[in-house]
Amino acid sequence: MTILCSQKMRKLIQVLKFTLIFFFINRVAISTPPEDPIKCFSKNTNCTITNASGIFPDRSTCKVGKVIYPTSEEELILMVASATKQNMKMKVATRFSHSIPKLVCPDGQKGLLISTNNLNKILKIDEEAKTMVVESGVTLREIISEAGKVGLTLPYTPYWWGITIGGLMATGAHGSSLWGKGSAVHDYIVELRIVSPSNSQDGYVKVRSLNESDQDHLNAAKVSLGVLGVISQVTLQLESMFKRSLTYLMKDDSDLGDEIISFGRNHEFGDVTWYPSQHKVAYRIDDRVHINEHGDGLYDFIPFRPILSTELALNRAAEELQEATGDANGKCFGAKLITSRLASFGYGLTNNGLFLGYPVIGFNNRMQSSGTCLDSVNDGMITICPWEGQFYHQTSFSIPLSMVKNFIEDVQKLVELEPNSLCGLELNNGILMRYVTASSAYLGKTEDSVDFFFTYYRSKDPLHPRLFEDILEEIEQIGLFKYKGLPHWGKNRNLGFVGAIEKYPNAEKFLKIKEEYDSIGLFSSEWTEQVLGLKEGITILKDGCALEGLCICSQDSHCAPNYGYYCKPGRIYKDARVCAHHDVKKTEGQSVVKDEL
Repeated sequence: MTILCSQKMRKLIQVLKFTLIFFFINRVAISTPPEDPIKCFSKNTNCTITNASGIFPDRSTCKVGKVIYPTSEEELILMVASATKQNMKMKVATRFSHSIPKLVCPDGQKGLLISTNNLNKILKIDEEAKTMVVESGVTLREIISEAGKVGLTLPYTPYWWGITIGGLMATGAHGSSLWGKGSAVHDYIVELRIVSPSNSQDGYVKVRSLNESDQDHLNAAKVSLGVLGVISQVTLQLESMFKRSLTYLMKDDSDLGDEIISFGRNHEFGDVTWYPSQHKVAYRIDDRVHINEHGDGLYDFIPFRPILSTELALNRAAEELQEATGDANGKCFGAKLITSRLASFGYGLTNNGLFLGYPVIGFNNRMQSSGTCLDSVNDGMITICPWEGQFYHQTSFSIPLSMVKNFIEDVQKLVELEPNSLCGLELNNGILMRYVTASSAYLGKTEDSVDFFFTYYRSKDPLHPRLFEDILEEIEQIGLFKYKGLPHWGKNRNLGFVGAIEKYPNAEKFLKIKEEYDSIGLFSSEWTEQVLGLKEGITILKDGCALEGLCICSQDSHCAPNYGYYCKPGRIYKDARVCAHHDVKKTEGQSVVKDEL
């Protein structure tokens, strides 16, 4: 009777859920804007800060003594000088706080947050030199829009336009390209101004203007994790506006390992979305075309549009039920439906107002980035941005082109062992694969690479394992350790940063600049010191730590023995240590898992 009820409940939730998905894709909604990640209990004092997800990887609460909102570089200089004189820890906060790790959290409850919300002005556009000077709190959307008004464009950008230029730089955010300088925005910065602590002779503050004549300092500041000071202004190199032609092509994934590199070389803005349990790949054929090509295309990416909060609640309820009952088939059914729906609506592409098929042709500023869930007045939380109220892990690392095929083949081997194991990823639009080039930034990419991005279920109970827990843990460790993947500085669980700094040949140069700019570490924190290899503690050993990515398991208590999950070697990468269910049986290269929970 219980089994029949749960089956009926699953079907009911799925029907409601996918009815709402259809409704959502076919409507234009007004969304409640995301809340400010900073909450204060007494004006601008006694505050907390979190990230856009509402929780840090270790589930800790970041308490802060005070937050300030400078409106100009002059005010910023005075504020940094005052805090330095008081020996106060400082961190920079952005409008939506999209970095998942604790980069924004200063040590201790007496720390100071410097919000860039009001450092949001476009200072200058030089049409002849094709440059733009902006304050660090200006969003990517504003840069794209203002440049477009004068026929200029920033050629390569991340796909979400709600990030600020300062936050984007601090974490090395990027789009997708192997062409030219590549897809990392920091490689299109020709000058910046940064405000850092100093000694009493300097008035406790120093302002540096860095440009391409000082490559050593500029290469350190372009990807800084926020530990060098506050970037106040940035000068971007733009180019003349152009058009793009975009087509999505769905194919079988059998030759993905062979195709991945040549595809990136052949298409300037190409990327790949992989649905490994479905054995499908969506190739984004995205190229520059002549400015006179017909078309007024727009890319309003569906997962960045406002979504009904009731749909999000049903999404979560459905997945929690699937997790509780070991219903991998339910996840796979849902993933296939979502994948086909997104494809049938062109992922949010329109050409001259409608989606009537490919190619979709449009100006770069209308095709490169989106996020209309921010176009909002308060509607009482009827609609919200799709990640709000959700609970998930994100893992992102880049693997050198020379090793990408091997990594893909390892993932395919795991899917052969467990065909339904990655359907949970596909509920979150699969594995996004973007291209990035080697950068001169000391903490930028060291080789031409493919960046792999995974979003997946996280239990609200930190001691509760996921369905196919071991498979995703093994993929994470294969990417990070077997193939020496570089972590995305603004994503990842703690595990992603284990030994990370050792993978950067210019790390010592960066640390030398860090010592010069902030010798007493006022812009550093326990977290950034751990990430930079200056302090131990990136791994947190406690019961269930491997489930949360806080550690690699070395004993069963790091997993979930109460649920039958024990620390075991990986299935194909024997150096991995993963939390596997005791019902996993291996016979002649095959694996069978009984209902897990």
